[in-house]
Amino acid sequence: MKDKHRGLALFTTLVFIFLLGPLVIIIGTSFGEGSVLKFPPEGFSLKWYKNIFEVDMFMETFKVTVGVALLGNLIALLLGVPAAYALSRGQFRGKEFLNSIFISPILIPGVVMGFAMLKFLVVQFNLPIYTSLLIGHIVLMMPFIIRVIGSSLSNFDYSVEEAAMSLGASRLKTFFTVVLPNIRSGLIAGVLLAFLESFNNVDISVFMTGPGVSTLPIQMLTYVENYFDPTIAAISVLLMVLTGLFMVMIERLMGLSYFTNK
Repeated sequence: MKDKHRGLALFTTLVFIFLLGPLVIIIGTSFGEGSVLKFPPEGFSLKWYKNIFEVDMFMETFKVTVGVALLGNLIALLLGVPAAYALSRGQFRGKEFLNSIFISPILIPGVVMGFAMLKFLVVQFNLPIYTSLLIGHIVLMMPFIIRVIGSSLSNFDYSVEEAAMSLGASRLKTFFTVVLPNIRSGLIAGVLLAFLESFNNVDISVFMTGPGVSTLPIQMLTYVENYFDPTIAAISVLLMVLTGLFMVMIERLMGLSYFTNK
């Protein structure tokens, strides 16, 4: 029995090394002094982190990425909250089919979604690059908004809403003063998760970007084609830190137990 536990512990350790090993290498190379990616790094330096803010292409694409993520998140929220409420509260024919439509963007491979959007939004409808990119990210963020807020609504006691309406409050006023405050943590968690998904997206953005409009992940791919210095490793470390902070915030807002104990 002890040999079995030792074997399982060894296997688990190897899995963690396999998963975390590349991250350790990236972090190590980002602090190297050399002008090329190398592990183990030669010396210790923060110059590649400084170089991120000195390269105009990174700063410009960062602004575009944040702008698309924020504006797309706002529009996805305005569309997703009513949709999540209708799917959670309402009982109507085609509800399951409608729910499947809303969730489909995360089920369909990103490359397929990106190519389809390129064909219809850019080629067929001839929309501007920024508009097409924004629409693509809205579609990408909608499932995360609807799923997370829907999970919050599934745990909401609608008798409170009915009590408020029975006392004379309109349905719209009840929604804003009773329902939304009670699902605030799910609302914030959905926004953070959608923002993170948009900020780090590659497969859809690579089809939706063009001359003068690009996102940070796509610009990183372009940079790697021409340069091989540790700047990309430094950006990757910053993105890992950002992702980690967002996930900690989401965990504190809702927690894994929120979904497992439903």
